[in-house]
Amino acid sequence: MIAQEDIKEVLGEYNLNEVAIGVLGSHSALDICRGAKDLGFRTLVVCQKGRERTYDRYYRTENSLGIVDQTIILDKFSDITEERVQKQMRENNVIFIPHRSFEVYVGFDQIEDEFLLPIFGSRSMLRAEERDAERNQYYLMEKGGIPYPRIYKSPEEIDRLVLVKAPEAQRKYERAFFFASSPAEYYKNSEQMIRSGKITEEGLKKAVIEEFVMGAQSNFNYFYSLLDQKLELLGTDTRRQTNLDGILRLPATQQLEALKYIDVKAIEAGHISCTVKESLLEPIFELGEKFVNVAREEYPPGIIGPFALQSAFIPGPPKETAVVFDISMRVQGSPGTMFTPYSGYYYGQSLSVGKRVAMEIGKAIQQNRLEETVT
Repeated sequence: MIAQEDIKEVLGEYNLNEVAIGVLGSHSALDICRGAKDLGFRTLVVCQKGRERTYDRYYRTENSLGIVDQTIILDKFSDITEERVQKQMRENNVIFIPHRSFEVYVGFDQIEDEFLLPIFGSRSMLRAEERDAERNQYYLMEKGGIPYPRIYKSPEEIDRLVLVKAPEAQRKYERAFFFASSPAEYYKNSEQMIRSGKITEEGLKKAVIEEFVMGAQSNFNYFYSLLDQKLELLGTDTRRQTNLDGILRLPATQQLEALKYIDVKAIEAGHISCTVKESLLEPIFELGEKFVNVAREEYPPGIIGPFALQSAFIPGPPKETAVVFDISMRVQGSPGTMFTPYSGYYYGQSLSVGKRVAMEIGKAIQQNRLEETVT
């Protein structure tokens, strides 16, 4: 693991008057770049050849327009750990912002051991998103008192509707899903998934069998300021998923007919901004505080900056309860966050995740505390 002393040494070579915000060209890079430009930072996007035009052409800065000042175009995203690429970013005084695509395309080993750039956030916590990590998100939720779905240790335990999450055969960073409500149904459906090439037998061994939570899904997008020791709710959203969304729009009889020919896929296609009723805000903040506290205990100094709890509200009695089924321990994937009112209630204007990140980096530089916010 790259040590904090190594990062401190890199920062010692930086011109903090010319810091650039760097990001991988995927996921929420535009949101990060817009926020950085709003706060006066230069931006650098690392792109993969064949996927670069969004950043290198359509949103490239021109006169006073656009948001991407500089691009580095690589044959593949994982080349970002090559010394020549890292040197170029260090020469540009880059503070790097991690997101899910960065984790997926670069890999945790490389991020932890080879990527010698200051990362805004907790480098050591990124791996904890993975369900096969030692102190993973289930461990943190259990220790932190955060409600999450029941996890079944074996198919024989299944006694209600469950959602099985296994790595896809082709894209191991994505999960394939199937439902089951009994051990027999689990074996039948898993065999069908293997035969059709959607998952592998090896992938099935790593699958998580999780109670299916029947409720209204909402992602709680937070920001924890290490500088101010303060938790903020930036906004809430929900997901659009293919082809699940299309199937759900059909009447029940047509759904049953369609499912004879179509396999349900829950691949993320986008997000929709949504709100929650005000009586639920206090429980949402309480969940965020619980995660901040357990993260500080298990991964000191804890969570830095943005994170999200993906949840479902289930009915009472006595009142609605949020059950958390996934945690994002870095920039969330929802640019629509700024279109919810929660950060605006505090700041007077609704903030994007990218702008809130840039605000924190700017404040850290001004207070000479940048090394506290990067790892």
